[in-house]
Amino acid sequence: MPSAEATSPIPDLHAVVPAGGAGTRLWPLSRAGRPKFLLDLTGSGRSLLQSTVDRLLPLAGPGHVLVVTGQRHAAAVAEQLPELGPDDVLAEPSPRDSMAAIGLAAAVLLERHGPDVVLGSFAADHVISGTDVFGATVREAVEAARAGYVVTVGIEASGPSTAFGYVRAGDPLGVPGAPGARHVDGFTEKPDAATAAEYLATGRYSWNAGMFVVRAAVLLDHLAAQLPALHDGLRRIASAWDGPERDARLADTWPTLTRIAIDHAIAEPVAAAGGVAVVPGGFGWDDVGDFASLGALLADGTGDATLGDPAAVLRLDAPGSVVVGGGRTVSVVGVPDAVVVDTPDAVLVTTRAHAQQVKGAVDAWRERGREDLL
Repeated sequence: MPSAEATSPIPDLHAVVPAGGAGTRLWPLSRAGRPKFLLDLTGSGRSLLQSTVDRLLPLAGPGHVLVVTGQRHAAAVAEQLPELGPDDVLAEPSPRDSMAAIGLAAAVLLERHGPDVVLGSFAADHVISGTDVFGATVREAVEAARAGYVVTVGIEASGPSTAFGYVRAGDPLGVPGAPGARHVDGFTEKPDAATAAEYLATGRYSWNAGMFVVRAAVLLDHLAAQLPALHDGLRRIASAWDGPERDARLADTWPTLTRIAIDHAIAEPVAAAGGVAVVPGGFGWDDVGDFASLGALLADGTGDATLGDPAAVLRLDAPGSVVVGGGRTVSVVGVPDAVVVDTPDAVLVTTRAHAQQVKGAVDAWRERGREDLL
């Protein structure tokens, strides 16, 4: 039976959930106005965002979960998460990528709670199974973060995927309470299939899922060293966040912030200096990055996948097809591995093999001026 310590909230941990992006490879199901993190893609009755917060609340505790999202989605986020208070949703005026989002949360947490606060950043649109293992992984990452490291979680690769970045693990970290933690020797962008296979053969590489655990003060110190203007701008906004000057500081400072991912701003340069650690994540993980991924997530015993009413879907000689229904009947005949997505104003027909190319359809409709479809 797990100890009380293993099931109680982690002291000083604040979970941060960046909720942005449009999930363009899941178009037309996911749209800019209703992105994938607001959708129930698993048939559980809970959106990906709600499931993420359900997973994090027992680890961080009530009042210790922040969601960072765009102003366009702030009302929908608050509606889906009544357990969060109004101060727990940070609304960005415009997208400035993950460093600004996570850095804003870190700066606000530092203002509110002081230098001991530990920030754990977990994306709003991932599907995770094995919550007990996930919780144990986060606890280990927090211990490494308390020792001053920027900590990422490495996902055990199930194959040589070209869709993810990779983390290269080095020597053991040697931090009590984090026996599996290792130094990070480097990060690699999405490789080709042959390179990915070479990586996995070494036993040192894992997938980079974009999860980061770090003391807020440490993160901001690194940011001050790497990108001082971005650091200063975020601290300026955070100092006014809970006061009457918030809107003014957002208006005059937010648009000037450097647009950059946390991987490039912090993880890569700090890893090169020996300041990043990785904790292995042995739980099930899926970023639901396209319809092939969604199909694998929802597949039944035959390999078919349906989101919606199964009684409204007919398959004839179409094994492995993925059908997302929108209320009408859908018939798939003679097209193995087909992907059919039916929505009220748009229909997508492709195959699992071409799932990564769906973003091209979004770009093409945008070029035609059809913003109403996006």
